[in-house]
Amino acid sequence: MTARYDEFVVKSFKGQSSFIDVTNEVREFVQQSGVHEGICTVATTHTTCAVFLEEYTHDEDSQGVDYLSVDLERVLTKLVPRHSSKDSYLYPGEKHYRAVESWPNAEDYLPGGDRTLLFNGDAHIKATIIGESVTIPIKGSKLTLGTTGYVYFADFDQTQERKRKVQVVVIGE
Repeated sequence: MTARYDEFVVKSFKGQSSFIDVTNEVREFVQQSGVHEGICTVATTHTTCAVFLEEYTHDEDSQGVDYLSVDLERVLTKLVPRHSSKDSYLYPGEKHYRAVESWPNAEDYLPGGDRTLLFNGDAHIKATIIGESVTIPIKGSKLTLGTTGYVYFADFDQTQERKRKVQVVVIGE
């Protein structure tokens, strides 16, 4: 039994949900792992991010986002509207603001004390709905994704550009 772990960084965007195709990075890691038969889990620990499987549609909007991801964002936004003011969601409450302001790296989360950068309750809810990981069988040292299956990483937090970690674990023989 072999187990391998790796992680890589992706960059999310400010002002929009970020949908990033990570399929090639995951495929390459599986091929280099030496696992012939097993499973691959792709995950994130970021609470405003998700990992999911979807078809690659070939068509993209003017921002380079494929159509199914655009449609997914539209549906999710109907279910969970954008966190646009302090009255949109209960989160974040005063206790949370004070906690973040007490962190040694508070400036990373609240540059200049700007509390609006925590207006991401919608991102937390969307990420919870989609989920933080996917597990894909490995057969013949390859992911069993099918012809049009792709692995996507999504960051629903639109408040600022960030560097996010994607974790990959491969287990098998």
